[in-house]
Amino acid sequence: MNTYQEQEYTKPFNIDLWKKLIRYARPYKRDLLFLAVIMAASGGIDAIFPLMNRYAVDNFIIPGKLGGLWIFALIYAALIAVQALNVWMLICIAGRIETGLCYDIRKIGFKKLQELSFSYFDRTPVGWIMARMTSDIQRLGETVAWGLVDLMWGSAMMVATIGIMLYLNWRLALITLSVVPVLAVVSIYFQRMILMAYRQVRRINSQITGAFNEGIMGAKTTKTLAREEENLKEFKELTERMKHSSVRAVVVSSIYMPIVMVLGSIGTGLALWFGGEGVIGRSISYGTLVAFITYTMQFFEPIRELARIFAELQNSQASAERVFSMIETQPDVKDSPEVIEKYGDLFTPKKENWPHIKGDVTFHNVSFSYKEGEEVLKDFNLEVKAGETIALVGETGAGKSTIVNLLCRFYEPTKGEIRIDGVDYRKRSQLWLQSNIGYVLQTPHLFSGTVKENIRYGRLDASDEEVIEAAKLVNAHDFIMKLEKGYDTEVGEGGNRLSTGQKQLISFARAVLANPRIFVLDEATSSVDTETEQIIQDAIQKVLRGRTSFVIAHRLSTIRSADRILVIRNGRVVEQGTHSELLRRRGYYYRLYTNQFMEEKEREIMLQMRG
Repeated sequence: MNTYQEQEYTKPFNIDLWKKLIRYARPYKRDLLFLAVIMAASGGIDAIFPLMNRYAVDNFIIPGKLGGLWIFALIYAALIAVQALNVWMLICIAGRIETGLCYDIRKIGFKKLQELSFSYFDRTPVGWIMARMTSDIQRLGETVAWGLVDLMWGSAMMVATIGIMLYLNWRLALITLSVVPVLAVVSIYFQRMILMAYRQVRRINSQITGAFNEGIMGAKTTKTLAREEENLKEFKELTERMKHSSVRAVVVSSIYMPIVMVLGSIGTGLALWFGGEGVIGRSISYGTLVAFITYTMQFFEPIRELARIFAELQNSQASAERVFSMIETQPDVKDSPEVIEKYGDLFTPKKENWPHIKGDVTFHNVSFSYKEGEEVLKDFNLEVKAGETIALVGETGAGKSTIVNLLCRFYEPTKGEIRIDGVDYRKRSQLWLQSNIGYVLQTPHLFSGTVKENIRYGRLDASDEEVIEAAKLVNAHDFIMKLEKGYDTEVGEGGNRLSTGQKQLISFARAVLANPRIFVLDEATSSVDTETEQIIQDAIQKVLRGRTSFVIAHRLSTIRSADRILVIRNGRVVEQGTHSELLRRRGYYYRLYTNQFMEEKEREIMLQMRG
């Protein structure tokens, strides 16, 4: 199960956070202003209805007269029609604001995810990111659009009601409103309780999303290890925690609402008590008392609505904290302002200023450690000439992948520098470097779409002929043509309709299409069968010719033709040379190679005996 611990948020109602959210809503300023006007008008009209009732009681019911009733009825009907129009407009406008705001924030969030460094994805599970991009952002959109509707209506209604009550009878109005200070104190207390409860709910919701993601991605592993019962048990524990936290949050909110209703009822009772005495003493009319009772009930109705909005704002603040923490995260690897000015950034490159890359690579006194981790490389030095093939071998955790990740600038050295063609690569843009690097992983990732589209990701403006040429170069054309629709065959999610070897060849063709000067092959043949390995090896020989390449190899038989083999142990080069030179030295590489060679021979003999 996921052990990732999310940042704790402890601030009370954070006005700065909501200012940030309102900044994102600026493109909808006109809609928001129009919506506010509509809701203010709606609240004002709702406040007029009790006055209409007062007039009806004092002029029609008590005297028992009907003169002018039809004019009164027309005015009443007109107000109802205006309210119906207001409701229709507010639904349209609020819906447009909600949809648009969610789209905009998701677009900004997705752009930020493209900019963030590998380290962010190393420490942040996919499920947690998905929760931010889906349910958290959805809640923010709902709060801004529909929360504003209720907030403006409630505020307009309360202001209008207070004004009319004071106009009708200021003494009775003050008596009725005497419960408001008590309500303010109660609201401040419950605000803190509700916010804490909803923060806990959002935190567990992220864990559940992460567990969903792990369960789906690891379905095959679950089946092979027969872990269904254990997974269900762990997930049940997580959902039980979600249930208890959600119930706790709802209970706190539900206690707050009845308190508001009780205080409202006390206000109505005071109006009835003292207003009734006024009617008996003939200081106020019967219609005024009816209007006053209606107003006290109406006054506390928007307060109840505002109490609900207040509770939702606490929930939404928990979501906003999480969304903005992602959007405001700064990448660990970023270009300097001077580099961006000259070469552009990830989204607006200035390719006309990009220098041609030859392929010389130098690691100069490079040290590197992951955050809060031990040093992986220390004073690492390596000189690679353009066109050389460098093989990296060693135990798991020796630092091989770290070296190529530093080369690709997925991370940057803690100390020292890496030079491309003699220049520190931090003086060039990330996009310039990564556009000139072809990276083929041990477990290649394909995107949903066709074979042709996946290869074309290497260079989006490539023609169909260039796509086919790249496939032929890596020996992928023959198997592609045997597929149901050839290059137009759908690969499925993550390429799940293809074998590992087929996915590897397509990813290799994708890398080749970009025509990079530097190639990185990270155990590209370790997950394929012997026949496919030979096909990939033939392709590698053709493709790497004339390019600088770094090959991380598990099967040592695949790197015998490398110009130089570096044996890495604990972040240091302990041996280097050609395959034959290292065998002659009879050192660590010799032991690795002979042990592996013996294991392969034993497997072959066992297979022959079974045959």
